[in-house]
Amino acid sequence: MTVPHLLDRPSSAGPRPVRVAVLGAGPTGLEAALAAHQQGWDVTVYEQSAHVGAYVRAWGHVRLFTPWHMNVSPRAAEALGVPVGADCPTGTQYAEHLDRVAALLPDVRLSTRVLSIAREGLLKNEEIGSAERGTRPFRLLVEGPEGAERIEVADVVLDCTGTYGNPNPLGHGGIPAPGERILAHRISHEIPLVDAGWAGRRVLLVGAGYSAQTAARDLVAAGAEVVWAVRRAATTWGAVPADPLPDRAALVASSQHIASGAVAEAQVLTGVLVDELRPAGGGVAVVLRDAAGAVREVVVDEILSMTGSVGDSRLYRQLQVHECYATEGPITLAATLLGGEGGDCLAQSSAGVDALRNPEPRFFVLGSKSYGRNNTFLLRVGWEQVAEVVADLATEFAPREGAA
Repeated sequence: MTVPHLLDRPSSAGPRPVRVAVLGAGPTGLEAALAAHQQGWDVTVYEQSAHVGAYVRAWGHVRLFTPWHMNVSPRAAEALGVPVGADCPTGTQYAEHLDRVAALLPDVRLSTRVLSIAREGLLKNEEIGSAERGTRPFRLLVEGPEGAERIEVADVVLDCTGTYGNPNPLGHGGIPAPGERILAHRISHEIPLVDAGWAGRRVLLVGAGYSAQTAARDLVAAGAEVVWAVRRAATTWGAVPADPLPDRAALVASSQHIASGAVAEAQVLTGVLVDELRPAGGGVAVVLRDAAGAVREVVVDEILSMTGSVGDSRLYRQLQVHECYATEGPITLAATLLGGEGGDCLAQSSAGVDALRNPEPRFFVLGSKSYGRNNTFLLRVGWEQVAEVVADLATEFAPREGAA
């Protein structure tokens, strides 16, 4: 399908700049905004948090597995004009890098949330597969820092909002367990900064990924009593043969050690599901059930839910976006990822711009949100996605031969 050229509309002042809305000021969003800004386009970044890189700041005390050169894009390194180190940064150090990237951009709006996106004058079910949709600008309902709402327009929308702030529930089957919503204030979804105050506290930790493993390692070291609930009956703890990342290999080894029963303060329960939560004095009673139907109840002081997260698609429910019914990522990319499932995330690479296209012209989901429920996303993939999409848009918006 050939999409009409938005900038072909006659104007006495000549063609106006392409208007690009970037949603989210995380690593991929800032990369997308920088790439679009370098094209000379009119770029606005919308970030609902008061800071860029909100997700990174949430675990600022944690050191990344990967070195600086895997976390700074070539584009950002060149624009900043700074050497890229070989050591592994903490989340706080990486957030400071993101601040420097954001400072290169003319319009980053913090504490500003995009509530909904639509096409001017069209509903989701209108002009299906028609080039007419591409002639209409996007309308964004935006809520500013003071709560005031307004409409803004764009020719291109790049959704880089990621998955932070939309965690999966504790309850099995992907829905909250009875009592979970009422006791939400007792559940944390972030890797805690563990200090001496955690000693002697009883903690329920749910999840088996690297975030859960980091929490388990730190809690055990601080003297907390950990009940570690893992949904799968068997897990490799994400072990990678001949792992090129020493810190990741060390974390996996610590989890295997805890799971072996060698740590008296930790009880690892595999193949269990969270059935119910209810208040119990000053703590929380949690009912766990295994595959055989056996039920046990544990009473804990703290609950850490490390069950992952998934992007929020309600933003674009009025757009023609084709999502995978299983992963909630763009359908073509989801099919590619499912076909190559397994292996180390370091082996990931972008599947190309065509895998990112939607029936909605010039609307792209990029970064970790594009992977849906697939957890193998790598920052390098986000930068590759940005480069491919911006190059494709640059070709589309290039001046037409013979244009006035």
